[in-house]
Amino acid sequence: MVDFALTDEQLSLQELARKFARSEMAPHAAECDKAGRFPEEIYRKAWELGLMNLNVPTEFGGSGLGLLEQALIVEELSRACAGMTTSIIANCLALEPIILGGSPEQKQATLTPFCAEYHLASFCLTEPSSGSDASAMKTRARKEGDDYVLDGEKCFITNGPHASLYTVFASTDPVARAKGISAFIVPRSTPGVTPGREEEKMGHRASSTSTVRFEGARVPVANRLGTEREGFSIAMRTLDQTRTPIGALATGIAQAAIDHAAAYSLQRHTFGKPIAEHQAIQFKLANMAQELHAARLLTWHAAWTIDHGSKGTLESSIAKCFASDAAMRIADEAIQVFGGYGYMKEYPVEKLLRDAKLAQIYEGSNEIQRIVIARELLRAYA
Repeated sequence: MVDFALTDEQLSLQELARKFARSEMAPHAAECDKAGRFPEEIYRKAWELGLMNLNVPTEFGGSGLGLLEQALIVEELSRACAGMTTSIIANCLALEPIILGGSPEQKQATLTPFCAEYHLASFCLTEPSSGSDASAMKTRARKEGDDYVLDGEKCFITNGPHASLYTVFASTDPVARAKGISAFIVPRSTPGVTPGREEEKMGHRASSTSTVRFEGARVPVANRLGTEREGFSIAMRTLDQTRTPIGALATGIAQAAIDHAAAYSLQRHTFGKPIAEHQAIQFKLANMAQELHAARLLTWHAAWTIDHGSKGTLESSIAKCFASDAAMRIADEAIQVFGGYGYMKEYPVEKLLRDAKLAQIYEGSNEIQRIVIARELLRAYA
């Protein structure tokens, strides 16, 4: 029997995240967005409460949460500020390749320190000339004795300037394209590793984004994840796991947009009554609510599917794509409910539209998600 009831533990995690979001994140969201400030003091508090490293197994000191629990937490956090949430959950993305492809020794040496002390990690896949086409990457890893020498540049790296560790994907055989990519654990202290300047972004401005350059960076063979040429598989398996929380992040943005729009519609009066009593506004709110509920249910279903042992490529792609598109439409309608005030930075909804846009792009653009969805769908009919 289908049961949508959350367990006491899940409700407790949801409430913990909600209280943290309201007390620590929301009061600073507008200021951090305006200044483009990276509020590391907030991220340290998130770590102290166990709201980072959510996917790290308990044997290494992490929370060891399933994807449904992660989705509950991420939705609550992004309801307060999507930019802060992106930086808080970036460790999950960066450490997932180690969880999936690392040896027991690599996991112990890498995951445990992140749970014992506050650290940030970054996932380094995207390059200036290869975003959606990751197999065309130009970063090279040349083997020399017991080391690999890395040369290249990654871009749009979340927490890049602040990370102490990078999980890096580089080609060990360019001719083989995707089948020639390997994955590496690269400490920030490695000579030849240089984060670039922070990017000025449209949204998610409380999150830090930069390039990361590798110039003759020597990485021990012992830091390679899995076998040589297994990197692309590790990257894709990682994204299967991490797309679902992006669906939750988009759902949180959508929920915030409805929160603001509904409250404003009850306060704002035109033609002698609250605009909430005008059918035009009611239809907007009704459509927004439908999309919000659908986004949440698709996200929960994707999380449940993966938590029960399935690969979840189809389900996670559907959740991420639908929820992020829905967040854009809902945030846009929220601005329309506010009218001219919605366009002003003094009010909160214009930020939500800017934040929602990134959810359609990162961790695989929605155009790529539709290709993945169609491919997975057609396999059932081949």
